[in-house]
Amino acid sequence: MSLLTTESTLEHKQLKQDGYTIHYFTCGNPAHELIVFLHPAFADHRCFDQQVAYFSRAYRVVTIDLLGHGLSSVEKAKDKIDHSIYHIEAILGLEGYSKVHLVSVSMGSLIAQYYALHFPDKLASLTILGGYNINADNKELARAQRLENIKWILKALFSMTSFRKYVAEVSVLKPESKARFYEMATRFTRKSFTVMAGLGKVLQPRAKLKRTYPVLIISGDKDLALALRMSRNWHESEPQSSYFLMKDAGHCANMDKPDEFNELVMKFIGQSTMPVS
Repeated sequence: MSLLTTESTLEHKQLKQDGYTIHYFTCGNPAHELIVFLHPAFADHRCFDQQVAYFSRAYRVVTIDLLGHGLSSVEKAKDKIDHSIYHIEAILGLEGYSKVHLVSVSMGSLIAQYYALHFPDKLASLTILGGYNINADNKELARAQRLENIKWILKALFSMTSFRKYVAEVSVLKPESKARFYEMATRFTRKSFTVMAGLGKVLQPRAKLKRTYPVLIISGDKDLALALRMSRNWHESEPQSSYFLMKDAGHCANMDKPDEFNELVMKFIGQSTMPVS
């Protein structure tokens, strides 16, 4: 079931790659500024159904099924998830844009930062939800993530249904959001895990970077304590960034509190303007 209205119908497009296909979706006036939404692990473009209709009134909107997720199945891909930055860059070219507002959630926020690292001049703004600084020393987080990965793998080996129910449970708060997340996760298969190794290239300590674009960092107050602390630490290390804590929202706060999320991000993006190429 789609949450989109007839006025916000998505156009389904494909980016052919060597051995696989990336599926993406466009909506809104091509003459408007571009927003690309990047979803969390195990989900797909439908994570942003409650954003597309809202933002496509004023912006051109692109949502992507990242490699191994949604309709972008692994097939014969040799690329890993880190290659997503080149998919984004190719989509910008196909859509005729030289600048982009990136709005990203969890794993999507890691890919968004990696894109910004490689193509800083393409960023008009960067919005992060449920993410952390990929360039920092994240040893504590890495240890916690390794333990979580083991839990995921054990559940997936035993039952993909059990795995999908678990990731839906920890990602969002509302029952309807959990059902929606589970539905998206049904397209994440055991083979999809093979592309996730690419995150190792994304997460590397790097010298302090000077950003040339505004950054908004958002957390749901019901997210894990470590995730909340990492987000706050990131904001404190970059005083030019903005930080907002959403009340009564989980890791994917855009699904739990879509209206509040939409208004917050719209205000932030509206502060930055760019020419359409």
